[in-house]
Amino acid sequence: MRNRSPRTLPDEELIRVARGGDNAAFTELVRRYEDTVYRFSYKICRDSNKAAETMQDTFVNVFRKLGSFDGKSKFSTWLYTIVTNNCLMKRRKRKGELLEESLEAYDNPSRHIHDSAQRRDPARLEETPADIVIGKELRHVLDTAITRLPQDYRVVFVMRDIEGQSTDETARALGLTLEATKSRLRRARAFLRDELAPYVQMHARVTP
Repeated sequence: MRNRSPRTLPDEELIRVARGGDNAAFTELVRRYEDTVYRFSYKICRDSNKAAETMQDTFVNVFRKLGSFDGKSKFSTWLYTIVTNNCLMKRRKRKGELLEESLEAYDNPSRHIHDSAQRRDPARLEETPADIVIGKELRHVLDTAITRLPQDYRVVFVMRDIEGQSTDETARALGLTLEATKSRLRRARAFLRDELAPYVQMHARVTP
């Protein structure tokens, strides 16, 4: 790669060079995938700060584990696996923090309220082609409904129906069987249909 810029390399060659310890190649790999990783992190974690932290953690993991990537799946699928694991770890950690905060609130309620207010930072979700097609109002309704999905179902739905991964790729990334992946996807879609039904019926009534 002595005479070639990392930006001119296809993904497969870029990964190979980065695995060999080329820092410029790894930096280019991060540049190509950071938006994808952040967007997916946000849609799973549902929090901009956690999504940013997850993105950083993911690329630290990639730097450490790039040598174990065998190329049998898409690089993006491998990234989704790492992101999902990081989000789940943060969720478990957050549950412990919430318990500590709840106990602390009994001793110092005014501080608890102040800290909670400081954490309220509206998150901006990057638009994808699917987001642009649907209206802002429906997007808000759908986004709210997705937050109510159990996380196991949410991950499958986001990977399959939002990120456009195949069922097989989704199953491999999450370490699930095809049947388990299809079952979770069916349940996620059924849940979202029920959540969106009042919105759809309301607009059907007002449509001439």
